[in-house]
Amino acid sequence: MNHAYILTLSCPDRMGIVHAVSGFLLDNGGNIEEAAQYNDHDTGLFFMRVQFACDKLTHEELSSQLKAFAEPFGMNWKLHATTQPMRTVIMVSKEGHCLNDLLFRCKSGLLPIEVRAIVSNHREFYQLAASYNIPFHHIPVTAATKAQAEAKQLEIIESEGAELVVLARYMQVLSNELCQKLSGRAINIHHSFLPSFKGAKPYYQAHDRGVKLIGATAHYVTADLDEGPIIEQDVARADHSKTVEDLTAMGRDTESQVLARAVKWHSEHRVLLNGHKTVIFK
Repeated sequence: MNHAYILTLSCPDRMGIVHAVSGFLLDNGGNIEEAAQYNDHDTGLFFMRVQFACDKLTHEELSSQLKAFAEPFGMNWKLHATTQPMRTVIMVSKEGHCLNDLLFRCKSGLLPIEVRAIVSNHREFYQLAASYNIPFHHIPVTAATKAQAEAKQLEIIESEGAELVVLARYMQVLSNELCQKLSGRAINIHHSFLPSFKGAKPYYQAHDRGVKLIGATAHYVTADLDEGPIIEQDVARADHSKTVEDLTAMGRDTESQVLARAVKWHSEHRVLLNGHKTVIFK
């Protein structure tokens, strides 16, 4: 029985990389099922994602062979087995539309993730978590207890072996230290009004200004608030007839869809970091 793998890599661009990667996989009994590559002419970097089947070598043996193969190219690479869904922890506050959407998609087999825990600074969604048989951790956060709360959050994330942390409308700013520890594996969702409509009640501000577009942005979490590499964005059109409630409902739908796409692409190893940007092989 063939084992399925996904290889992602980036390196300085040069002639013959695709040929070399294909030849390496062929020599090691790999059969390519899906492949995509991108040359960034601005940075001179090459990016590639290859999904392949292989029954000749184990994951450990392939990794050992890849290490030797990649060194002359200066490659940053990762090899993922596709047999297990990505272990995920979801963090949420009082708005549950994104959480509910992710849990339903996961239960329906639409997302290749396994939600190991839900962490919240409020109690609102403990019953929702219980209905999916997912552990719910209530960790209140105040200015005085922020450091201790984040230590508990990180302990849960690490104990569950989480490869992905989703901030599904978690309305607390993570410390620089926690952002660094979760670098490249934490995704946040926010309304695209930033920075035009910062602070509380963005949809009220947008309605007052008569916006014609509302939207949402999913991005990786960094120490620079809401400025991490963007994974996905979308918008919905609005007009003068829309009330604040209409805009809020439209915004929540858009946020849910954008976050779900970002989580799906990340968990399928389709997102590669390119400095402060991303390369996404859809």
